[in-house]
Amino acid sequence: MRLTGTPSTPPADLALRTPVGSYPTYEQAREAVRFLADNDFPVQRVSIVGSDLKTVETIMGRLTHARAAGAGAATGAWFGLLAGLLLGLLTPGAATPAMAVGGLLYGAAFGAIFALVTRLAARNRGDLVSHSTIVADRYEVLTDHAVAEDARNLLIKHEWRTA
Repeated sequence: MRLTGTPSTPPADLALRTPVGSYPTYEQAREAVRFLADNDFPVQRVSIVGSDLKTVETIMGRLTHARAAGAGAATGAWFGLLAGLLLGLLTPGAATPAMAVGGLLYGAAFGAIFALVTRLAARNRGDLVSHSTIVADRYEVLTDHAVAEDARNLLIKHEWRTA
């Protein structure tokens, strides 16, 4: 079984689901759902719902001209490499490695220049590099009413194993 990210739309019957477990972290809630899945529980009838959401922004440093140029060069280099490879493969008689290297170098140069121009145009607004994430204070595992008792019983066993 493979657990992936959250679905883009919640189930229509979310209000009809029953809480069967509550956890302080998302990882613990996912581990509980993984335990249910390992015990042949129909996990398509399970939801994880976070409550009391808040945004946490972690500041990683200042955005300097050099840092902006470096990030722009890296992005441009990837784009240039891809463009060079495609042109090299699609052009008859072309030296594909040379086109890839040329695309990488031109992409890095144009990316750095574009990032610097954009940074200068912003006049130092947004001069911090940060990462934002949304976290919840609590994560509840919900199931359909018909299978809620089975889920609770399995999660009690899960708590015994993890205690």
